[in-house]
Amino acid sequence: MSITPDRKAELIHTHARGEADTGGAEVQIAILTERITNLTEHFKTHKKDNHSRRGLLKMVSQRRRLLDYLISRDTDRYKAIIETLGIRR
Repeated sequence: MSITPDRKAELIHTHARGEADTGGAEVQIAILTERITNLTEHFKTHKKDNHSRRGLLKMVSQRRRLLDYLISRDTDRYKAIIETLGIRR
């Protein structure tokens, strides 16, 4: 259900803007998207897990805030991350 350290490092390497970028908006959005995808799969078998559903809603709203920040700063980066991750908006 959680992300393995190897997968997280891969996401950071893929979406980082620089070599030392581990917490940029794109990286955070990519990690949140991965966690959201994992939780969505979890809910297919555990429909009544409302405690985890609350966490999912918090993650979705956090990702939404990061995307809003990114679109206000740089629309090209926003469009690139949307295309890369396949997030619909």
